[in-house]
Amino acid sequence: MEDLLGLLRIHIKRGYNLAVRDVRSSDPNVIVRMGKQTVYDRDRFSLDDKMGDAEFDIRPFLDIVRMDLEGLPSGTVIRKIIPSRQNCLAEESCITWINGRVVQDMILRLRNVECGEIEVQLQWMDPSQLSS
Repeated sequence: MEDLLGLLRIHIKRGYNLAVRDVRSSDPNVIVRMGKQTVYDRDRFSLDDKMGDAEFDIRPFLDIVRMDLEGLPSGTVIRKIIPSRQNCLAEESCITWINGRVVQDMILRLRNVECGEIEVQLQWMDPSQLSS
């Protein structure tokens, strides 16, 4: 693990107002690709139905990861990202220093679907935090 720069943890917290793809509800699952998240309705006996997609730019997060933040108090907001036409943010997203880790919470509005949002958290863990 000596060559490891760190680990990006992506936590999909929940979905809001997701599109219905089955008779009365959906069984959503998220597929994360580098820079793109796609939400599907998971079906056991048929093809999964797409429930929208979203993109976000990870570069601002990585720029913060590269900074020396040791000594900052936990809860310090390092940068705010505002919604724009270039991202799928539903509201302002903050990149924060929490307990020695860079964390970003965001709500992404799904595209190519009638409705839906997903709440996502990014968390950077450097190699020294991986053993704990």
